[in-house]
Amino acid sequence: MHGFVGNKYLELEDITSLENELRNPTDTRIFVIAEAFRRNLNIDRIHELTKIDKWFLYKLKKIFDLSISLEKFNEIKDVPFENLEEMKKSGFSDFQIAKILYKENADDVTDYSLKVRENRIGRNIKPFVKQIDTLAAEYPAQTNYLYLTYNGSEHDVDFEKEKKIVILGSGAYCIGSSVEFDWCSVNALNTIRKNGYKGIMINYNPETVSTDYDVCDRLYFDELSYERVMDIIELENPNGVIVSTGGQIPNILAPRLHKAGVKILGTSADSIDMAEDRHKFSSLCDKIDVDQPKWQELTSMEDIEKFVSVVGYPVLVRPSYVLSGAAMNIVSNNSELEHFLKLASKVSKRYPVVVSEFIESAKELEIDAVAQEGEIIAYAISEHIEFAGVHSGDATIVFPAQKLYIETIRRIKKIARQISKELNISGPFNIQFLAKDNDIKVIECNLRASRSFPFVSKVLKSNFIETATQIMIGTKVEKPVKSIFDLDYVGIKAPQFSFSRLQKADPVLGVEMASTGEVGCIGEDYYEAILKAMLSVGYTIPKNNILLSTGPAKTTIELLESAKLLHEKNYNLFATPETHGFLNANGIESTVLYLPDDKQKPNIIDYLKNKIIDLVVNIPKGLNRDELNNDYLIRRTAVDFNIPLLTNSRLASAFIYAFCKRGLSDLSIKSWQEF
Repeated sequence: MHGFVGNKYLELEDITSLENELRNPTDTRIFVIAEAFRRNLNIDRIHELTKIDKWFLYKLKKIFDLSISLEKFNEIKDVPFENLEEMKKSGFSDFQIAKILYKENADDVTDYSLKVRENRIGRNIKPFVKQIDTLAAEYPAQTNYLYLTYNGSEHDVDFEKEKKIVILGSGAYCIGSSVEFDWCSVNALNTIRKNGYKGIMINYNPETVSTDYDVCDRLYFDELSYERVMDIIELENPNGVIVSTGGQIPNILAPRLHKAGVKILGTSADSIDMAEDRHKFSSLCDKIDVDQPKWQELTSMEDIEKFVSVVGYPVLVRPSYVLSGAAMNIVSNNSELEHFLKLASKVSKRYPVVVSEFIESAKELEIDAVAQEGEIIAYAISEHIEFAGVHSGDATIVFPAQKLYIETIRRIKKIARQISKELNISGPFNIQFLAKDNDIKVIECNLRASRSFPFVSKVLKSNFIETATQIMIGTKVEKPVKSIFDLDYVGIKAPQFSFSRLQKADPVLGVEMASTGEVGCIGEDYYEAILKAMLSVGYTIPKNNILLSTGPAKTTIELLESAKLLHEKNYNLFATPETHGFLNANGIESTVLYLPDDKQKPNIIDYLKNKIIDLVVNIPKGLNRDELNNDYLIRRTAVDFNIPLLTNSRLASAFIYAFCKRGLSDLSIKSWQEF
């Protein structure tokens, strides 16, 4: 979606379907209103269905009418000056104008939007820079808090010729892009200002003050689109632009900015494109003899079935070029494959679907690093507690890695050095790996700061972003001494979820990111760090009663030692019928509780609703409808009644060992500086 208008028509069969969509508020209702205007519903009827104030509906109708007035033209040069100027004053982007103007001819609207931009600038239709009035017009506001508008006649600021650098931020907060990237951007700002440059930030995230206008010399509160970024760059004429500290949005813009003649600081736009493009990156890995999970970009069901017949189930299905695992799924059979392929194609029809081999019971590892002209200067290797299959943003991350073979660590460093050298990286980067039986495969490489950069920087007490920024602006940096990587303590980064606020959402982890926050904790050892992290995100040490629903045979066996430990610590264990049978067979006492659909007493749901259970361990089991429904009802009821819930066997085991081996009185309370 690219605004209120200029999108693909919604697939709504008749007026009844349209009115139902208007009546029921969803995140796409604003686009249904545009469709309603297109089908000639009047404002009174839309107001009756949506209860949206008519004042807003009239404003939306004006935007819609302007888009209709553009449809009679076929070329941007034919659009009168007054019409084009009014559209820009009303908020139409060059992309939207191109989409409406060139209609079905615009297979790649990006090229046409450049044509619109060139024509607009040729007619001197350009935006003006205005200061945001932070004093509500009570006093003259002299701030560096700026925005661009076409509803002006002069700039509020001057554009001096001086040393300055533009940093692209992360944009509005959403799942997958949050305060971690703000930390990176602000630290980059601090570094360039220390080195005598003026720092200019482009960012639009009203939820935070971490990139507020007093942090930098100028803050443009504007969208991170190619059009707006280029407007600002052409006005400011900076010495360069940093794209690698704000997450995926700036990274995607890098090749287009480079093509427009913008100087990208640090790693080149060509290298960024090579890492982002799966075909190019796969060829690079083949060239340097680095292994990857098998994958293919496919467009037909027949081709996908052929690929699956070679690699076997499970497979990972995802659309191309997405952040946070949007519409990404692990698929275990043909019916699931068909269902999830439909979801994936809705996210990105322009690109084919990527189907990858999924390696079960593999560890997921990451290296966050900073390089200078291909040579790694600083690095941090961390491991996920959960096996691969949980999105890295939802995984519980341990740094330094505690349970890796020395050979695995050695090979990860070797691969990272090879990739860094081949891409000639200058700045921050992150590589994700799969490891199983010392067999290492590269999942992906991002030539930008990752979500874990702030965490590893704080655990190591070495600011990776400061080092990376110095490299990007051409300041010489020294390699840290090796002893900096030898730590006598352990850091854990744990995710925070908001399932209790999302009615009916299934609180289970998967490859699509769901966490809305995170904590970082440091402990004297692994178990202390785990316990601190779990307590920090809202878990409590159970007092008496724990429910175990341990899932398939493999995870049931994995949790056997944890169950023995709970039994030795005199916890009362309750279990689903199958888990109860397994525990009894292994000499562990438990009380059977029947599944929600069994309609027998004692029933799990009753015990959860009466708050008898202190901790629920529910590992998703089978794929038949009854098992899926029972597991979902257990998880959802636990969340709704605020009972701590664990759905991953490895994380459950780590937490159980932690609270059985450590009590609250055992936890050291130290400031960050004391570690």
